[in-house]
Amino acid sequence: MEQLGFEGMPRRLYPCTPTRLVTWLDCPRRYRMAYLDRPAPPKGPPWAHNSLGASVHNALAGWWRLPRRQRTVTAAGDLLDSGWISDGFADDTQSAAHRRECRRMVEDYVARLDPALEPLGVERTVATRTDLIAVSGRIDRLDARPAADGSPGDLVVVDYKTGRHVLTADDARGSLALALYALAAERVMRRPCRRVELHHLPTGAVLAWEHTQESLARQMGRAEDIAGECAAADDRYRQDAAAAAPTFTPRTGPGCGWCDFRAQCPEGSAAARVRRPWDGLADLPGSEAGPLAAIA
Repeated sequence: MEQLGFEGMPRRLYPCTPTRLVTWLDCPRRYRMAYLDRPAPPKGPPWAHNSLGASVHNALAGWWRLPRRQRTVTAAGDLLDSGWISDGFADDTQSAAHRRECRRMVEDYVARLDPALEPLGVERTVATRTDLIAVSGRIDRLDARPAADGSPGDLVVVDYKTGRHVLTADDARGSLALALYALAAERVMRRPCRRVELHHLPTGAVLAWEHTQESLARQMGRAEDIAGECAAADDRYRQDAAAAAPTFTPRTGPGCGWCDFRAQCPEGSAAARVRRPWDGLADLPGSEAGPLAAIA
């Protein structure tokens, strides 16, 4: 059902992704440059930690797409090696050191999986809508695990994490993205989806949260509130980009050093020192210790 705007005219639902909403919360200036400015401002060089995270995600997705009999531990490592992305690393030596570590990490992870438990989706896009927004996103893995009595179980949203930051169940509980994925998966698959899991590959930890219908509704309400702010900001920008400048005041801090648009933002450049493309890597041979191995 479409919401009615001024003078009874139908208003389109606001289309968004969890990433878009979180970007607005993090920094309105970065939101503007990423989603509204056209042509988009040039980004800085690629980040090595993003290359690492993408390499691991791609290897795991590829592993599940193999025929069941080929889903071996070695196959997972081979996929990591063959699909390794070296963008952003200081040199070949640093890249190779992280590739070896990631191969070990991926192999250790799949060794604990049952290759016969076929996921319902891998890198699957799901979407849902309310009276206000149309939200979509891509799930790393969507499981349907049998219940204890053998009946079809509820859906489970699985999100891979490769960062060195220690996670807790609160990270799963508070994740807007995971909650929206659960709601969208339930709509698309027409099966209950309450459980969300963060699979932290560096430690092998699984951080899970069981949502209720009420907690998912609260997260959707939160998404609608953020989307309302985004829609209002978008409208102001379209009407007069120059006059809308105060709407997109940057939220500066240490994180500005990691922003793709740092060079285009004087306030952000002044707030944090410039980071080298490989500074976000973990402390492995050939690398400088950083806050995260990957932000994926």
